[in-house]
Amino acid sequence: MNRYWSAIVHALTPYVPGEQPKLSRLIKLNTNENPYGPSPRALEAICATADARLRLYPDPNADQLRSVLAQRFGLQPGQIFVGNGSDEVLAHAFMGLLRHDHALWMPDITYSFYPTYCGLYDIRYELIPLDAEYGIQARDYLPQPGRQAGAIIFANPNAPTGRPLPLDEVEQIVAGNPQAVVVVDEAYVDFGGTSAVSLIDRYPNLLVVHTFSKSRSLAGMRVGYAMGHPGLIEALDRVKSSFNSYPLDWLTQAAAVASVEDEAYFEECVDRVIATRSQLTGQLQQLGFEVLPSCANFVFARHPQHGGAELASALRERSIIVRHFAKPRIDAFLRISIGTEDECQLLVDALTEILQA
Repeated sequence: MNRYWSAIVHALTPYVPGEQPKLSRLIKLNTNENPYGPSPRALEAICATADARLRLYPDPNADQLRSVLAQRFGLQPGQIFVGNGSDEVLAHAFMGLLRHDHALWMPDITYSFYPTYCGLYDIRYELIPLDAEYGIQARDYLPQPGRQAGAIIFANPNAPTGRPLPLDEVEQIVAGNPQAVVVVDEAYVDFGGTSAVSLIDRYPNLLVVHTFSKSRSLAGMRVGYAMGHPGLIEALDRVKSSFNSYPLDWLTQAAAVASVEDEAYFEECVDRVIATRSQLTGQLQQLGFEVLPSCANFVFARHPQHGGAELASALRERSIIVRHFAKPRIDAFLRISIGTEDECQLLVDALTEILQA
């Protein structure tokens, strides 16, 4: 039946999301979901909104959500764009802001959806290698004679490594490329990174992207947003309104607003994840793992005597799912999402058993 496909479909290499197995008694540490539920106030807001208004189209601009986000970050509503998960927000950015004559620059080890979008939107890109410690070097993203970026995108903290880039180095990249939009994907920033939002008013070429899927436990609701100069936000709005004018339904908007307003619950959950990450890192190191410094809700670890695929398979036999990437430079690593303390302890116990076998 693929004879009916448009030509572009044949050339696409789709993104492969983390596995969502439908198994009971599973310890699921492969997709960086928050181990704790969403704010009780968000759940209450969903129930309160599930009424006759669902016969009406939702607010296409999500004005209330944009307003509470603007208040939280010290911005104006016109500096905020919301969409159906940060993946959709990023997709609109690729289409509306990152497609230029010069190549889009991105790290060689990064969120694997970025090259997928480049294939979908016919964007030429250049991979900038991480350093030997799997970190981004700001100097590698600065223009040189005869060489400049059409646009730049990177995740901070990076995915799947978890390593953060300090704010001053982020600023070096943004300030050093005034000709190019720089997108900083901060999906994991709440777990210990430093956001670049404070730079927005000084740099009209900076777009910062966030999600409700990780730190706010709303992966199932699909809420993402971008913050930047009104001119950048207008470009995203134009793309959205040419694609899907009503990306967030009433229930999603209500849940997101309530989540932002429940700052105490948000901070409590983030602190618990950070504490568990620290404990898990120490336990893995005691087992002989190298664990990269992480400011995300996951760790990236490898063992000098056991391959990543081997360990992932052995864990799966014990009903523990982690993420393994069969890619150059990172094939030996496992990306392990931070679960509850009990889940992480069961992981450590299983790895201890595997390594002693």
